[in-house]
Amino acid sequence: RPPAPKAGDMAQMSKADASLLSGLDFSSLDEMDPSVAEGHHVVYDREVPFELRLNTRENGSDFGSLEAVRVKILLLGDDSAPRSVRVELSSETDLFFHFTHNMDESGFGSVQEHQKLMVEFPEYAPVLTRMLNNAINEPSNFLAMFVVDSDGVARLDFIQNMEYKFVELLSCHFVVSPDDVVRQSILYRYNSMKVRFVYLAAFVLCIHVFDSQG
Repeated sequence: RPPAPKAGDMAQMSKADASLLSGLDFSSLDEMDPSVAEGHHVVYDREVPFELRLNTRENGSDFGSLEAVRVKILLLGDDSAPRSVRVELSSETDLFFHFTHNMDESGFGSVQEHQKLMVEFPEYAPVLTRMLNNAINEPSNFLAMFVVDSDGVARLDFIQNMEYKFVELLSCHFVVSPDDVVRQSILYRYNSMKVRFVYLAAFVLCIHVFDSQG
């Protein structure tokens, strides 16, 4: 039976593992993302728990199911003064689930007036980021509800549970993405996963070679 590795050996191995892992550069994959093809850049990319509901004319809004939805917020222009904000929703469990929300400063003015928002357009993306993170970190107090109509129009409502009542904080309108956008997204995610697998397989092989030489 081989002797157990010493603490110093384990520390040396963990440092080598971290060095190899840090050498895996996925930046080239990010540049292939079709979401940034028009000059946008990603400022937020996380999976967020959504309550998904289907709104039909016959039955109204059905009871929702809790799903992990990947949310990407993209800006066109400087972070402090963006020309437009785009939000993309996708799902790893349903590759054809893909919705888009676009907002520029002129469109934000009507939303600001209608929803009585107390923020200006440059603060829109940070507000969305904060509400999405609240839904992740405090799911019992903050809810992200996504209601889809039968015609492909959808609405994302951010709701706060105030114990005695539910308060709607912000509502964002989405549309189902065009077929070509959905196809590009699926292709990118497939190729990205394949490349990451190759990278990680090479990483595991390097670790195995390192261990066998130790």
